[in-house]
Amino acid sequence: MKPDLFQAPDYYLLDELLTDEHKMVRDAAREWVKREVSPIIEDYAQKAEFPKQIIQGLADIGAFGPYIPEEYGGAGLDQISYGLIMQEIERGDSGVRSTASVQSSLVMYPIWKYGNEEQRKKYLPKLASGEFMGCFGLTEPDYGSNPGGMITNFKDMGDHYLLNGAKMWISNAPFADIAVVWAKDETGRIHGLIVERGMEGFSTPETHNKWSLRASATGELIFDNVKVPKENLLPNKSGLGAPLGCLDSARYGIAWGAIGAAMDCYDTALRYAKERVQFDKPIAATQLQQKKLAEMITEITKAQLLTWRLGVLRNEGKATTAQISMAKRNNVDMALNIARETRQILGGMGITGEYSIMRHMMNLESVITYEGTHDIHLLITGLDITGHAAFK
Repeated sequence: MKPDLFQAPDYYLLDELLTDEHKMVRDAAREWVKREVSPIIEDYAQKAEFPKQIIQGLADIGAFGPYIPEEYGGAGLDQISYGLIMQEIERGDSGVRSTASVQSSLVMYPIWKYGNEEQRKKYLPKLASGEFMGCFGLTEPDYGSNPGGMITNFKDMGDHYLLNGAKMWISNAPFADIAVVWAKDETGRIHGLIVERGMEGFSTPETHNKWSLRASATGELIFDNVKVPKENLLPNKSGLGAPLGCLDSARYGIAWGAIGAAMDCYDTALRYAKERVQFDKPIAATQLQQKKLAEMITEITKAQLLTWRLGVLRNEGKATTAQISMAKRNNVDMALNIARETRQILGGMGITGEYSIMRHMMNLESVITYEGTHDIHLLITGLDITGHAAFK
């Protein structure tokens, strides 16, 4: 088993912009990834299995709802700390970061923001500790980029709601204890419902044969006349803006996470290029490889500055959906391009599980699509700067 020799690039001395707490939180996550994720992740990716034994470790480093107030079991950290944790986890693997992102931004966030005090106290501490794992049901087989077209629905039956429909491409679904599900009421208004495992008619079949996010558990959510208690409705926000608000938080975390994947690929390629000798010199001494590496560190540095500034805006409550979309789109695209270029530097070795690059590349093919596709985020920016919507 190869040791994890990762050294994080910081070409513009961004550490000077971080507080001591930021660095402490990040370094704890980094050391945990080196110790608990790096040694096993290639194996689990090859087996297409999520390593459930790391759930407690994710909880211990504050990866579940780090910005959730301490009174509900969270760490009470700021948005930059959240981003840095996501960066370090995705440096290990995008699928593991997906697990943490879903738990934090798509399950804990809506319960915290849209739930009532009883729901917060019932679910958030157990989610923060990893005792409960959650998933988020928005995407449907026929409704991805157009979530407002969903057909999952619920009816008021007097003493409970009756939920019917299906969700697809749901991270954490196969083992989740609860699902925050978005469905239409009888008037067509979208609401969030907390559905618990064990409710009759609720099933979570696993999605197999994935070439991407292989160390992440993905599945469906099936609702066949599921009786949901009325107290499980999230009361404080409805309409499509409710799930989209959750996605803002998750996309922000992804913008940081993608930098981690890019850093890992760059660091691997830089070390390899210095060691790999061809034509009597390291390939790092050749112009074409230097061009690749210099462009990579430039793009990583630009992405670091983008997310740091976005984190400041998030802390101040000023970040817009469009700004988050820009960062998610730019940083994932950047990371995927770096993964492809670093694979070339490693030549044939780049496709093997001895190195992380091909796994990152395959994972990022999902990350560039989920929680808003590359193209949709471009159109969100287009709408923001022109005032004209190119989609409904």
